[in-house]
Amino acid sequence: MTKYAETGIKGIINWSDQENIANWQNLQYGMFIHWGLYSELGGEWQGEPVKKGYSEQIQMWADISEEDYKEVAKKFSAENYDPKAICQLAKDAGMKYIVITSKHHDGFSLFGTDTTDYNLVQMTPFAKDAIKMLAEECENYGLKFGLYYSLVDWHQGHEFNHQNNNTINDHIEGVIENQLRELLTDYGPIAEVWFDMSSPTLAQSEKFAGIVRELQPDACINGRIWNNKGDFRTLADNQVPEISLEGAWQTPASIYRETWGYRNWQERNDFDGKVKDLTHTLVSVIARGGNYLLNIGPKGDGSILPFEAEVLEEIGKWVKRHPEAAVGAKPTKIKEQEWGVATLQGQDLYLHIKNWPDSGVIKLPNLVTGVEKVEEDSSFMELGWSVEDYTLTIQLPQEPADDILPVVKVTLVDQLYIIPEKAAYPAEKGHWKLSSEDLDLGYSYADKGHYFSLYETKVKLSAYLATEGEESPVTIKIKAAVKEDERYLISLGNKKVTVLGKDLQNIEGLHLPKDKKIAELEITLADPSFANEDLQLEVESITIEK
Repeated sequence: MTKYAETGIKGIINWSDQENIANWQNLQYGMFIHWGLYSELGGEWQGEPVKKGYSEQIQMWADISEEDYKEVAKKFSAENYDPKAICQLAKDAGMKYIVITSKHHDGFSLFGTDTTDYNLVQMTPFAKDAIKMLAEECENYGLKFGLYYSLVDWHQGHEFNHQNNNTINDHIEGVIENQLRELLTDYGPIAEVWFDMSSPTLAQSEKFAGIVRELQPDACINGRIWNNKGDFRTLADNQVPEISLEGAWQTPASIYRETWGYRNWQERNDFDGKVKDLTHTLVSVIARGGNYLLNIGPKGDGSILPFEAEVLEEIGKWVKRHPEAAVGAKPTKIKEQEWGVATLQGQDLYLHIKNWPDSGVIKLPNLVTGVEKVEEDSSFMELGWSVEDYTLTIQLPQEPADDILPVVKVTLVDQLYIIPEKAAYPAEKGHWKLSSEDLDLGYSYADKGHYFSLYETKVKLSAYLATEGEESPVTIKIKAAVKEDERYLISLGNKKVTVLGKDLQNIEGLHLPKDKKIAELEITLADPSFANEDLQLEVESITIEK
């Protein structure tokens, strides 16, 4: 190993090359707010709890008529709605942005709109624009602001559909267009537009995305605009991937999993367990390169539930105890270990110990960069450590200094470099024969136009060739099931060539890079029609010859 692994590969995962997407990725941790007429009902109808579905969709699950639901608006006084308190809670939680439901599936708008009187300003005792109020306070508090917007609209004519998979007719399309133009014109800079549900056509997805890019070019659009027209992929509710994903993505998370909107009969218990679980999830998402959007569901009067506020405040205390370990840190190519995950800030590597070992020892294999110091992140106690054969061994203290999620800080002597787990060594000098098992696969998700059409995609294939660090031309032969007319981008070191699928069996024009003991071979689509498009490439073997 030592003969080939002197330099390794860079261990950091960087943000997108697109500035607006990189700026969005850098937000990392935000507050989701589900609040509307449904909050006034609190998960009950006619004195009985509605056990089916999310409580923000209670109109559908309880089969409440439009006339009866409108009566709720007459009681929606929102007297305790306090944008300053919301922003302060977000800051206390360590969050960087807020996304609020401007309109949910019931079609009731929390903003003043010329499209309908079915809104907070015209139909309720509150009679104010809650979205404008929160947008202004976010600016005052230095928080970025985002908008949730449902493409389903029961008030405008969508029928109840338990999968919320309605198509969009011409009338509703017009309402959506006009409301988007209002929201994207009158509420200051928007960092994120969070579309939800429905089943738009490709043309409709393109149209709605075009409106956002016309009016708010710096905003990022989530994947639930559908037909793969978003800037980042929103995963399924509360989904945390097991591995890092390619590109920009987000986990939307609810505190209770069972609902997003307020329900007064929701069990709120195991406070310590809830804080620990959500903190671990936050760190897992950041370590894998995603953004974490954690929801609160205020009551109908606008007040924040004490349980939810206290949970967020405790997470925020953890963030403040570890100010550089998670929010603000970058993901790495270090795979999840038995003990937990790693993040990176400059030359400081943070090891998040999700599973405290009985042995009192953790190991980090494949670390090429030298170590200067190892300490507990919160107590600054220096810990015993050693490195042998590129494996860092750390002696933990008897008890963790942090009960929620202990962190060990490893100060490196230089940038993070690692040996890939699947480093491939030559079968003989100047000759590598790789099978599919030798490849590192980059995954993402795509959709076919609605929530239930999400599917996993392979967007990148990587191989790591252990070399002697000498520049040399190579011939690459890829045996694979492939679309013959697809164009693939093959890179090796700093050299790139574009090859048709039918020509993968004989690729020339690439060189092993000089002074690189691990050379990265990468295969992607040359002209993807969208960011997460599948390679449609099933590799049987790759042969590289000098």
